[in-house]
Amino acid sequence: MVQATEHIYIVRDNAILGGEPIIRETRTPVRAIVETWRMGAAPEEILQGLPHLTLAQVFDALSYYLDHQSEINSYIERNRI
Repeated sequence: MVQATEHIYIVRDNAILGGEPIIRETRTPVRAIVETWRMGAAPEEILQGLPHLTLAQVFDALSYYLDHQSEINSYIERNRI
C-alpha cells in the first residue's frame, strides 16, 4: 500500500524497501539521493547517475531529508556496506 507524505514526490510503500521513503513511482530511496549529495554532487549532477528522475524529485528528496534527518540517517547507517 502506497502512503503519501507531506512531500509531493516522496511516498512509502511497504512492498518496496520495507516502507522506506522513496521517490513516487520508482524504487529509488531518498537515502540514495542524500548519500550522493553528501559526497558533494550538486542536484543537477545527481541526475547523471539517476537519469529516470527529474530535478524537482531530487530537490524534494533533499527537502524531505532536511525535514527528517534522523530517520534518513538511520536508513543510511543500516544500509552501509
